[in-house]
Amino acid sequence: MKRTAQVLLLVLTGLGLLHTALFTDLYLRYVKEGLRPLLIISGALLLLLGLAHAAFDRDRGDAEAHDHDHADDHGHGHDHSTAPRIAWLLFLPALSLLFYAPPALGAYTASHAGSEAVKQQKGFAALPATSPLPMTLTDFTTRVQQDKALAIKGRSVEMTGFATPVRGGGWDLTRIIFTCCAADAQTVKVHMYGTPAPPANTWLAVTGTWHTQGALGTRTAAAALDVHGTRPIAQPVNAFTDDLPLTPS
Repeated sequence: MKRTAQVLLLVLTGLGLLHTALFTDLYLRYVKEGLRPLLIISGALLLLLGLAHAAFDRDRGDAEAHDHDHADDHGHGHDHSTAPRIAWLLFLPALSLLFYAPPALGAYTASHAGSEAVKQQKGFAALPATSPLPMTLTDFTTRVQQDKALAIKGRSVEMTGFATPVRGGGWDLTRIIFTCCAADAQTVKVHMYGTPAPPANTWLAVTGTWHTQGALGTRTAAAALDVHGTRPIAQPVNAFTDDLPLTPS
């Protein structure tokens, strides 16, 4: 890979990061929201570095041409070694940041991952009287498996997530959670009963009550819901958290 191409790669990568982080929400497919300032700084530094190299190369162009002629006059060759051709593939992710956003993690990833282990919780606050009660998948699972007061029993709840078909039939309501970025993603699932599986990756708000299986308030209780109703929703802005959904802007 020639130096001109290396400079172009720096510029394209910097522009791609700035475009993704400043003008779109696409960066949320790959990293947590809190990393946005770092993406902007990284993009700006790459862009400035590329432009600085371009200016430096232009200034020394005449000097290099002179050295080349001088070496040829004395019969000396030059080292024209270049980086491996495979290095050109680095342009693909750089261009994708500008023109094509790779798809977000979804049902395929979730179907090949287990559900995140629920952390032990000490004590639970009283649930509000709202019905249906908005809950995250993690909160629902924690209540079902650890709340000795059985506060979730008989309560109508509403959860949001995307559909993940299950082998052998049925489906899970799913959320993929980034601790930092897509590389450390974890999955939380609640199995759905009483309604046919929607298409994979369909985002839904689901209402229902706990599906009786196992002893409520213990680890034997199933993280499952008897579905009373579903409605499609747009993918929320905070798609890779297990928070209550934020409406897309």
